[in-house]
Amino acid sequence: MTAGYRTVYFTSMLINEIVKYDTADSLSKVFLALGDPTRRAILESLSKGEATVSELAKPFALSMPAISRHLKVLERAGLISRGRNAQWRPCRLEAATLKEGADYMNSYRELWEASLGNLKDYLASLQAEQSKKRGEK
Repeated sequence: MTAGYRTVYFTSMLINEIVKYDTADSLSKVFLALGDPTRRAILESLSKGEATVSELAKPFALSMPAISRHLKVLERAGLISRGRNAQWRPCRLEAATLKEGADYMNSYRELWEASLGNLKDYLASLQAEQSKKRGEK
């Protein structure tokens, strides 16, 4: 067994478990979906407009079933929706759901900014102390 095969096999098993995972908490679903780089890349592609499953699959060295599983995770999280246009099933980004995740993270922005402000003040006081010591010598 080569290392690449083991990685693909493990990733496939992990994706299968994630697809089975279902929670009532929509925010958990959003962050679960965003936790995978392939799904983030798919969302980035969809930010430019609707795309078919085939178009979304092109940049990845993954099988169509694997891409479909990723799309199911995104769809269950409410981050994408799929329409019908004859035989095509275009996918589109659902920005409102993505905004819910961003709003949650932004609620901590004040805390982060205050912490960084405190760190900046502390570093300035250390530098002032060092300058005094150098001046006294």
